[in-house]
Amino acid sequence: MNRYLRSLTGTEQVAALFIIVFGVLVLASAALFIVSLRERAADARSEARKLELLDDARLLRTTWTMAVIFWIGWALGERAATVLFGLVAFLALREFITLSPTHRGDHRSLILAFFVVLPIQFWLVGTEHFDLFTVFIPVYVFLAIPVVSALADDPHRFLERNAKLQWGIMVCVYGISHVPALLLLDFPGYRDKSAFLVFFLVFVVQTCMLVQHLAWRKLKRPPQAPHISQSFNWLSWLIGVVLASLLGGLLSAITPFKPGQAVAMALIACISGSLGHLVMKALKRDRGITNWGLQGQSVTGASGLLDRVDALCFAAPIFFHSVRWFFRL
Repeated sequence: MNRYLRSLTGTEQVAALFIIVFGVLVLASAALFIVSLRERAADARSEARKLELLDDARLLRTTWTMAVIFWIGWALGERAATVLFGLVAFLALREFITLSPTHRGDHRSLILAFFVVLPIQFWLVGTEHFDLFTVFIPVYVFLAIPVVSALADDPHRFLERNAKLQWGIMVCVYGISHVPALLLLDFPGYRDKSAFLVFFLVFVVQTCMLVQHLAWRKLKRPPQAPHISQSFNWLSWLIGVVLASLLGGLLSAITPFKPGQAVAMALIACISGSLGHLVMKALKRDRGITNWGLQGQSVTGASGLLDRVDALCFAAPIFFHSVRWFFRL
């Protein structure tokens, strides 16, 4: 089997990977469906068990969403994938701004964010201007947005309004733009296999989140930040990070990394992704909501999209820059 896989081209190996991933997801969905039918039959079971099943279903939907997005991106090619992730960033930013009240004085800044900054950022990615795309938003846009807001002559909560918009751009546009950038990294001897790098990032981050969640269920430790997250404590977080990092080491064969390098890169991705997810929870608590899609009801046309990609928004840029710096790409 191993010899057969090695005989395939890079494109065929990536296609085989997606077949395996979707096969596992189909089996997991079928198992969850059967378990949910048994729970309906057993009325005496506790309400807590039903909530756990709802959590499992939510995690599975998130994984399905991520797998489908990356499959479409890979199938359409690198340039089309950049456009696809640009659309994801647009919808995520729309979701963020919809739940962050704005003033009339912000309208010009919003137009700048959606219709100038976002297209330029993804154009820079698609044309592989890596040195400029990494500083375009944190340097130039973070100066331009307050200037445009000041010209609107509305000083009411000026700092707070601009900080919200800059946070939205940083997370939704800057963070997501690093995912298609991974597809364009040119590793020597790794041609046509860059989709594996994106898969590696998403897989270890999702595994970290899942293991952390399951460990929290079993251990029942007091939360570290109860006003922000009831499920975050250092022990379950550490278990999730360590196990996902070790899994990353086992996946080194599909990456350009050696096993030790794969563990280190997975560790970086897991720490940044899981802590970024906690930060996004704090933002949601500040807004008085439990999820960006208001519990599954469509508010922005992309219900809960930001909930599904928030960890990736933080993990992708740190992972990308760590890889570029370490391998001098």
